[in-house]
Amino acid sequence: MSEIHYKELNDYLTALEKNRKTEAASPVYLIHGEELLWNIALEALLDALIPSKDRRLNYDPVDGTHENIKAAIEGVNTYSLLSGTKVVAIIDSKIFYSKQDESSLLEKAKAAFDAKNMKTAAKYLFSLMGLLNLTFDDISRENRRKTLKLDPEKFGDAVWFDKLVQYCSDKKLSIPSEGDNAALLQNAVEKGFPKGNHLIITTDMVDKRRKLYKIIQKKGVIIDCSVPKGARRADQLAQEAVLAERMETLLHGSGKTMDRPTFLAMYELTGFDLRIFSENLNTLITYVGDRKKITQDDVNNVLKRTKKDPIYEFTNAISDRNVEKSLFFLDSLLSDNLHPLQILAAITNQIRKLLIVRGFIESAYGKPWHSGIQYGQFKSSIMPAVQSYDRNILNQLQEWDDMLSKNAGMDKPGSEKGRKKKRKPTATDLVIAKNSQNPYPVYQMLLKSEKFTSHELIAAFEKLSAADLRLKSTGQSQKLVLEQAILGICR
Repeated sequence: MSEIHYKELNDYLTALEKNRKTEAASPVYLIHGEELLWNIALEALLDALIPSKDRRLNYDPVDGTHENIKAAIEGVNTYSLLSGTKVVAIIDSKIFYSKQDESSLLEKAKAAFDAKNMKTAAKYLFSLMGLLNLTFDDISRENRRKTLKLDPEKFGDAVWFDKLVQYCSDKKLSIPSEGDNAALLQNAVEKGFPKGNHLIITTDMVDKRRKLYKIIQKKGVIIDCSVPKGARRADQLAQEAVLAERMETLLHGSGKTMDRPTFLAMYELTGFDLRIFSENLNTLITYVGDRKKITQDDVNNVLKRTKKDPIYEFTNAISDRNVEKSLFFLDSLLSDNLHPLQILAAITNQIRKLLIVRGFIESAYGKPWHSGIQYGQFKSSIMPAVQSYDRNILNQLQEWDDMLSKNAGMDKPGSEKGRKKKRKPTATDLVIAKNSQNPYPVYQMLLKSEKFTSHELIAAFEKLSAADLRLKSTGQSQKLVLEQAILGICR
């Protein structure tokens, strides 16, 4: 039928109420995205479908685990004991997860673990194990390298994972079988439900390529409550807008006010976490009592920093040679149990990127670049030069690779001279613009590279190499080793 954004839900429900005699509610709804937003959307939809007084007998919510899918299908195909609308809701369903969601599921499991919510962390782990058809033996220390993509740079050391697996083992939790539940649900939606019966599915992640998603899109209504989680400026603006909207809703209900600097101070403490942001704002509303305005002093006096400082903020501070911010984010990352070697690797990766960019600036391709160049001019005149520079690097690497392969082949007995093989493009991290459709990060990296000379970047590598050796072979304070490396680079 349709797909709408959560901001359009009120208009949809108003039109539904206005035209109820001629326009029936959809037999199936899928609400996906940010948990707090889909909870709000679910409540709004239920209010429109079933008055509160009728929910006790006509509303049946079930947990979204795979073993409950059959029961939900049977429920929505059964007439209500009382006349009127009946709704069955599959809450927090895992049925749309796919193997491509491995990294996202691991991130959610770790986030829940860090929040000491072991039950939720176990659910995400089991969802992943069910998708990949893994056993506990498959994710043991000896075997997990072959079965899971536990990137140390993203997920840290494996201590948290070991504790989570041990928790599941101690609780004697069993891995759910995904089975053919998606096919069962798909068939049920295609056949339709008795008149007046409705199915609602809520979930945090969906794979829009799956047939079940497309069937629901055709037969029902999809409500998109997702918020971009990236670090691009557009994504951050979208996150701020959602938080600001939530702030206005809570403040309007309490009769309080808050100016933008105070809102941004809250945002800096929480990051994009709707639930924590809402809880913090309610705390502030209670704290100020009869006073109408919430101030920055209130924020500083009452709230604690819960924002998980992503490592890119740390590396950006390094690139800006900002000692104060670099040391602040270092302390924050270490407090979040990020391994010192991961932090060192992140600094090394950033310095390597800056050195590659300096290589472009100091080449013939980079002659048009100059300090103070505006973004519009960068896109029209510098970005094409960056792409040409990248192509030249790739061509050189391909030539060297072909030459080495040819020489290696001539050394082998029975090798055929002159035989040409199709070769894959040479993989490399030496290119500057990996995504030519998004030139802004390239522009930012060129601006940051202005703060260093090539000589300083090479010297930074020497400092990082010395720090790596000290971290691995001495008993010195790891924090002190990292701080000294940062000071050496930034100063």
